[in-house]
Order: sequence, then structure tokens, then C-alpha cells
Amino acid sequence: MNKLFVSLLLTLGITGAANAAGNIVGDAAAGQAKTAVCGACHNPDGNSMAPNFPKLAGQGEKYLEKQLHDIKSGKRTVLEMTGMLAAFNDQDLADIAAYFASQKGSVGAADPALVERGRALFNGGDLEKGLPACTGCHSPNGAGIAAAGFPHLGGQHASYVAKQLTDFREGNRTNDGDATTMRTIASKLSNKDIDALSSYIQGLH
Repeated sequence: MNKLFVSLLLTLGITGAANAAGNIVGDAAAGQAKTAVCGACHNPDGNSMAPNFPKLAGQGEKYLEKQLHDIKSGKRTVLEMTGMLAAFNDQDLADIAAYFASQKGSVGAADPALVERGRALFNGGDLEKGLPACTGCHSPNGAGIAAAGFPHLGGQHASYVAKQLTDFREGNRTNDGDATTMRTIASKLSNKDIDALSSYIQGLH
């Protein structure tokens, strides 16, 4: 197995394991009652219809909880959510994450013209660029590895995925841990690579 790939997996595993906010257990039923503020952008069930707002339905609970904490603390900047989480405590965030994780995500479609390149990058990476396959952390069908905190990508809006990859590449998003794994990977992606990957991911299920 490629040493770079093994190193990335080990690094991500360690990073993912440290993401949980203590031992708080989320309650999906309680979380539903706390998501009214989320519904305007993400829809009540988490299946956002707006391409710039991510689908939250079916996303890994551990990943969601970490992102909520990072956004609240300012570690991850999302201008549209500025101040929106200020009134929520750790239990609230865990409950909200549990609720959206329990919902079924909707399926998207890929641009046929970008599928071949997107599939090649997602499943095999690019040895010449030193890019590992996305499947190692996000699985072949884009389901991610929930227990490790690796996000579910399949079906996510292409516009949103492209923005996140671009933000990682440009250093505008930095909450990928001390290992800077996503920033390192994204720094090797061209705009065409990002477009192909994002479109392929949107149609993945």
C-alpha cells in the first residue's frame, strides 16, 4: 500500500478520534426541536435545496458536531452562521448533530462530461500529483467513516464541495487539524480537478 496513503489514514484517524466534544451523547428527538433556526437554509430535514448551503441529512454525527463547535468558536468561518450558534450549549449541538445524522440524504446528479475525470480522482487519486484516492477516508460510495469523523460526501451539492476544496486550497478553511491533511491534498488540485471531483461527488450514492 502506498506509504503516503497509509500516513494520511493514520493521521486522519488520530485527528478524527480527538474531535468528539467530551462524552456527551446526542438525542435526535431533542435535536429536532432545536433545529428551527437551521431549516431556513438547510431545510427542516437537512436536505438543503440551495446549492451554496450544504445538505446535513445523513451526515456523520461526529463530523457534524465538530463542525458546529468549530463554527461557534470561530475556528471555522461561515459568515452566514455568524452568531447563530451562540445560544446553544454542548448538549444542544450534540442533539442537533444527532438529529441531522438520523435523516436520509437526498441523491444528486453528476455532469456526464465530468464523470470520467471525477471518478478517476475519487477512486484512484493521481500518483503524478501525489494525490491519494478519496475513497480511503470517504469510502467508494461517498458514505465517509462516521466513527472516525470522516464526512459523508455522496450527494452533496457540487457548488458547496467546490467551495470547500477551494477554501482548503487557498487556506481560507483551516479546521482540518494540525496535520493539515485536506489543505495539503487540496493544494495539489487544479480548478478542473475540483470541478470534476465536485460534480462526481454530487452524483455519488
